[in-house]
Amino acid sequence: MSNGRSIDQFVRLLDALQTSDANGVAPPENWHPGDRVIVPPAKTADEAFARLNDAQYPCKDFYYCTKAL
Repeated sequence: MSNGRSIDQFVRLLDALQTSDANGVAPPENWHPGDRVIVPPAKTADEAFARLNDAQYPCKDFYYCTKAL
């Protein structure tokens, strides 16, 4: 109790944890509901190459792709 806590940050963290659990994704740093989330890496090379050409998954590289929920 001696350290202050931001209720807004606590609610944002709770939303991020619930989103991660419900959708199997990883909210990035400073994520807010409605922002893009990070999808898990592809399990096969074929899936990774297909994801690189899919407009739903903007990818910086084959292992770092995002999507909107």
